[in-house]
Amino acid sequence: MTDLTWAVPLPVVIPLAAAGLALVLWRNARAQGVISVVALSLVLVTSVALLVAADDGPLVLDIGSWAAPVGIDLVADRLSTLMLTVSSAVTLCVLLYSLAQGLADNNAETPVAIFHPTYLVLTAGVANAFLTGDLFNLFVGFEMLLVASYVLITLGGTGERIRAGTIYIVVSLLSSMLFLLAVALVYAATGTVNMAQLAVRLQQIDPDVAFALQLLLLLAFGIKAAVFPLFAWLPDSYPTAPAPVTAVFAGLLTKVGVYAIIRTQTLLFPDGRADDLLMWVALATMLVGILGAVAQNDVKRMISFTLVSHIGYMVFGIALSTEAGLSAAIFYVAHHITVQTTLFLVVGLMERRGGSTSLDALGGLARIAPLLAVMFFLPAMNLAGIPPLSGFLGKAGLIQAGAEVGTPLAYTLVAGGIVTSLLTLYAIVKAWNKAFWQPAPEEPREVALPRGMVGSAAALVVAGVALTVVAGPLYDYTERAAATLRDREQYVTAVLPGGRGEGRSADVTDEARREGGTDRVEEGSDLEDVGPRGGEQPAPPEEETGSDEGTDEGGTP
Repeated sequence: MTDLTWAVPLPVVIPLAAAGLALVLWRNARAQGVISVVALSLVLVTSVALLVAADDGPLVLDIGSWAAPVGIDLVADRLSTLMLTVSSAVTLCVLLYSLAQGLADNNAETPVAIFHPTYLVLTAGVANAFLTGDLFNLFVGFEMLLVASYVLITLGGTGERIRAGTIYIVVSLLSSMLFLLAVALVYAATGTVNMAQLAVRLQQIDPDVAFALQLLLLLAFGIKAAVFPLFAWLPDSYPTAPAPVTAVFAGLLTKVGVYAIIRTQTLLFPDGRADDLLMWVALATMLVGILGAVAQNDVKRMISFTLVSHIGYMVFGIALSTEAGLSAAIFYVAHHITVQTTLFLVVGLMERRGGSTSLDALGGLARIAPLLAVMFFLPAMNLAGIPPLSGFLGKAGLIQAGAEVGTPLAYTLVAGGIVTSLLTLYAIVKAWNKAFWQPAPEEPREVALPRGMVGSAAALVVAGVALTVVAGPLYDYTERAAATLRDREQYVTAVLPGGRGEGRSADVTDEARREGGTDRVEEGSDLEDVGPRGGEQPAPPEEETGSDEGTDEGGTP
């Protein structure tokens, strides 16, 4: 297969370049729309190509040709490319939905001059977070998408949105400060922020110090992922934003936090010291979130609480620390990104057609908008985990993985997962019956749904169903991704082959390979037990007898 290493930065570079161009053309709404669609289409194509290529092994690009840890690496492995592909498809569909909404409403909800550049920066930030191999650059990716989200969540400038946006900004700044503090402390303890090198060095420091760093990172990522008890900001913030913004936030922003937990737990902290804590957090997140959803009488708030609840399923799989648990968690993340985004887009259509998202004000939508009823029913049942849809398959995988672990706490999580699924079904059916089948309190106004909005939402509905059709190959892929995550050496040797951990640039290491075959790892270095690309172990270093002068090319005096 053709080496696609050169394409690794494109999912970050293309949206950033397009954002700059869209900003220059801020007076031309049509041009901005075309630029955004073309850019995100190219990102999707690139992501699919990287997904296929990364199945043969991680693709590593040294930014500026400086090798890690001095330089910054972008790493495209199975996990990052799968997340990138799903997120690219979702962001493209949401963009098309927003364009259709803007045409119908004359851009009242999403001012084009602001929306397109900001949306593209958010997309680049998500891609950077997925691809980076550097802990500080992960922080940069988070800040890119968070700064963009600050603008998007307050679009329209209503008092309710400003209030919700203020809460969101304060909580996000808190999590960012905690993350930056964690990065600084990690660097102070290990002398590096490169994740491949951290995978080695964190095993060499005091275990209690490493555990404290792990807890601090989990706290920062837990706020971003909205796990219990750090989720209160989400149900108040998301429902106030325009439907496309809420959809992309629900689908992606919390999943970036989940991705960061997966990456750091498997690569940096494989000893499992925090697993029991994560299991309790997962259980509380599932149950408290779904009880909040059951209590809601507004569809947007109900789905926001189900979003919180189902983050618990993902943390459940991570906390098991088994290949089966990780595989099911990754599958569930891909499923949930698609289905949750779809539901928020469909709820936006329901609000447009029924004039409200309150279940007391809605009714009779099945009679006046039967297609909308189908578009809500399919992702809603998928979220509830009705067989044979992908939501059921993901939950079944998690429950099976928990049963295989066999500890009392794992069985408690299995029971909690089943109860959460049943309560999700109850909440969804309540909303379905009230919004679509109960008599409307008053006759709904005649409002035609724009075809572009319906078409883009329908495309995601089809994508959610398609996940069921391709569940076999997708599960196979997530199993291979989980195996890669558990095999830390594969990641480390891809980023730090031979002596690259000493911080030499790529041209120096390439010259060393030409002269000596591979870089030599010095005895006692933190990369001593890590071999070159391909998994081979380097030959033991020869005993030094003097200077290198007077030796032949093979190193014989």
